[in-house]
Amino acid sequence: MQNEKTIWQLVDQKGHIFETLSDRVWDVPETNFQEVFSCALHRKTLLEQGFRVKECAGGLKTAVMGESGKGGPVIAFLGEFDALPNLSQQANVFHAAPVIPDGNGHGCGHNLLGAGALAAATAVKDWLEQTGTPGTVRYYGCPAEEGGAGKVFMIRNGAFESVDCAISWHPFAFTTVCPPSSLANVCIDFVFTGRSSHAAMSPHLGRSALDAAELMNVGVNYLREHMLPTSRIHYAYINAGGKAANVVQSETRIRYMIRAEKLEDLFPLQKRVENIAHGAALMTETQVNIQVLSGMANLTPAPKLEKLLQHNIEELGPLQLSSTDYQYAQDIQATIPQTDIVSAYSMMEIPYQENVSIFNEVIPYRPYFTKNILGSTDIGDVSWIVPTVQLLATTMAVGTSLHSWQATAQGKSSLAHKGMLHAAKIMAATAINILENPHIIQNESQNIKNKNYKCVIPPTVMPPDSAKLV
Repeated sequence: MQNEKTIWQLVDQKGHIFETLSDRVWDVPETNFQEVFSCALHRKTLLEQGFRVKECAGGLKTAVMGESGKGGPVIAFLGEFDALPNLSQQANVFHAAPVIPDGNGHGCGHNLLGAGALAAATAVKDWLEQTGTPGTVRYYGCPAEEGGAGKVFMIRNGAFESVDCAISWHPFAFTTVCPPSSLANVCIDFVFTGRSSHAAMSPHLGRSALDAAELMNVGVNYLREHMLPTSRIHYAYINAGGKAANVVQSETRIRYMIRAEKLEDLFPLQKRVENIAHGAALMTETQVNIQVLSGMANLTPAPKLEKLLQHNIEELGPLQLSSTDYQYAQDIQATIPQTDIVSAYSMMEIPYQENVSIFNEVIPYRPYFTKNILGSTDIGDVSWIVPTVQLLATTMAVGTSLHSWQATAQGKSSLAHKGMLHAAKIMAATAINILENPHIIQNESQNIKNKNYKCVIPPTVMPPDSAKLV
């Protein structure tokens, strides 16, 4: 318990540094693989805090790694700093008010995520130096979690090969161990090419790429009856061919995102969707070019690490909040539909609490507590090669939807700052428990070795040119 209190104090001593870091990243929101300013800020902070710094970690321009200590075990804190398009929003304003119309914004709280993970890593670094305990702490600033699968490319390039354990977190409306229930996914563009012609004078000469795309959609819709109920398929037209109705469209591009609960279920479902695309091309005498863009594995559990994280959630207890924090959250909550607030409790399988703007209770550990699917994350791939545990921590009002203007608006609030440092304390305490008792991760490491990880992204697919080293 004494060591936990010490690490909490170390987080508090430098808390202002990471609040400022988070706010500055929030001020300059950059989307996936474009996080030049954010990465530079994290690199600068790492150097100022005495880390050994490696730029372009995992071969990506906007990734950075800081390291301190020596020997094992090697504990890695995973941070992110990418923003989202079309979520620009003024801070602490209780209505939709973009800073820049259609601009970027931190609607998923990654400004907090990166700064909080770095705060935890810095506290562990300072603790290692003070106590002389053997071990190494690392911070990975990872780009492009939002659809870019940055960590997957980093894994392919060997960035995490010497790591013994990975710890991360995500801003949320509840504090709990993150359940390992994310979905494996793959994002694919299907480009159909046909032959244009006049739709009235010579329709028989045309080969419609638009017909092919629509037939593909019909086929996939019939497939839905025959796939696992936990799987998901979404699509969007990137290029429908053109605006002229009297032209047989010669090219279309349609983007599919295919998700499955487990990695081993994803690949056969992907193959069936690809077969439907080939069938649509055959029916319309067009050609189809299949382009895999990105993909991620599902999260895999690490029960011992989850229980250890829960122990530290309980040791630290709830957030220390002011009446101003509660009023602020209440004002935000007034902009959120009541159905969303009720749904937030349902998703967490917690009884609904009326007139609660901030949920500030310690939730008991419940492995696999939720049957709800929590989307996809590239931390899933990390969990297949390194024992990984993830925290959800309260930084926003109950009912706040991630990827919303309300989430962006709360990113610089007092509640967000307090929640971020609270998360840093829990993660840092978990790390020093492992450093003092390395046997905790031995069984988890063996379980990882028994897994058959297969990267969803083919080796021929590379990140965007802007992300790669030249």
